[in-house]
Amino acid sequence: MSKDSSAASERDFTQGVPLDDIADDGILTGQVGDESVLLVRKGGELFAVAATCTHYGGPLAEGLVVGDTIRCPWHHAAFCLRDGQVAHAPALDGLKCWRVEQSGGRAFVREALPAEAPPKLSTAKVPVSVMIIGGGAAGNAAAMTLRSEGYEGPITVWSADASPPYDRPNLSKDYLAGTADPAWLPLRSPEFYAEQRIAVRCDQRVVQIDPASKTLALANGAHEHYGALLLATGATPIRLAIPGAQLHHVMVLRSLADCNALIARLATTRRCVVVGAGFIGLEAAAALRTRGVEVHVVMRGTHPMEKVLGAALGDMLKKLHESHGVVFHVDADVNEITATSVKLSTGDELPAELVVAGIGVTPEIALAQQAGLAIDRGVAVNEYLQTSAAGVYAAGDIARWPDPHTGQRIRVEHWVVAERQGVVAARNMLGKQQRFEAVPFFWTQHYDLAINYVGHAEGWDRVDIDGDPVAHVCAATYWRGNQRLAVATVGRDLESLRAEAAFEAQTPVQ
Repeated sequence: MSKDSSAASERDFTQGVPLDDIADDGILTGQVGDESVLLVRKGGELFAVAATCTHYGGPLAEGLVVGDTIRCPWHHAAFCLRDGQVAHAPALDGLKCWRVEQSGGRAFVREALPAEAPPKLSTAKVPVSVMIIGGGAAGNAAAMTLRSEGYEGPITVWSADASPPYDRPNLSKDYLAGTADPAWLPLRSPEFYAEQRIAVRCDQRVVQIDPASKTLALANGAHEHYGALLLATGATPIRLAIPGAQLHHVMVLRSLADCNALIARLATTRRCVVVGAGFIGLEAAAALRTRGVEVHVVMRGTHPMEKVLGAALGDMLKKLHESHGVVFHVDADVNEITATSVKLSTGDELPAELVVAGIGVTPEIALAQQAGLAIDRGVAVNEYLQTSAAGVYAAGDIARWPDPHTGQRIRVEHWVVAERQGVVAARNMLGKQQRFEAVPFFWTQHYDLAINYVGHAEGWDRVDIDGDPVAHVCAATYWRGNQRLAVATVGRDLESLRAEAAFEAQTPVQ
């Protein structure tokens, strides 16, 4: 990929640009009227698309062209250059596109192209109705995909959450830190769901599934029939099991309600103890420090997130948090919580008006177990995300699938994976028979530092570090023997995209 100079952002594409200015897989930035546009060359073809990712507004000019897609450097959303449609989550909306004309050795960007209409589906090949249990990333993505693929039947999302689908990753990041507008959180407006004829039933818990009769039972006693079913029940936080864990100031952070309750307590909180130094614990610590709260983190081991990122990046995160005033208590457990303090296994006692437990989650598989579905440390699915019951699919935190990149069955608890699985499950409900082959991706944010991670490494025998973690510019590659399992990058967004593309291109493990 090549990028032009900043001055080129003022280029008027309607006046034309020399074809020689655009290298193959190259990106030029310019304007069409008052809109920022990218001109991309792929072989002998030229494409003009909007310059900003529709997820969090990432600059696509700093991204990567892979095949006929352009990929965002921030969170790896991908868009088709031909029609602007979303190729990879986490983006929900496609890109605006323009027609490109070549004449006299120059490229001219002309009128905007109309959005692609959904395809027509044969009603004989699709379920009479679709029900989705879970209103998180996978469930929301599946419902939207069904409509974008042309499905016209009834779609109902049953969610135990009191709020319509929202941007869960934001809860432990900018929203908790007070730097995100609450209006950013809903993934879609009520009007959108109404227009798309997607019935979102919040605060409704499904208590039983009968795959034989294709029915489900609700906690209120009602029974519903489905044509196809997606289980996307997500995960629930693990609670502390120690004296004092039930006190009102001991909290977890999973739902919007959890986050709002936590924020409400900050008005009277000066000191917080975070139990656990994983994703949620450390992101919450950063957000609370941004609000000026004194934060102590209690953790087992000596390096935060060492099981996921290794010692070098764990040490980098520890030093980053310490530079912002976070105090770590390593090789420690919490033995007891009182109304005013936290007592540690080391003998220390920490004053605290608030305790946040971030010690992991457990997949919500009770419904699947009750229904007699195959269980394998999650809900077992095949490469099409089908469970052991006909017409029942699973996606997101609960799904354990055969990963072609590692040759293992894996389960991943990350937002982007859940969204991408929701898309594939929806397509397969419509008879597409699409294998789920996406490379797992996640990002984590701490103050102004982000780590992007592609691949999956539950265990490794070496980590190669390129660059300087202290300077927050580096890449860590995780290996088992000669097999590259995953790559984590800091300050190297383009390298992260290239790693993802390389994993996609490699021969699947048999």
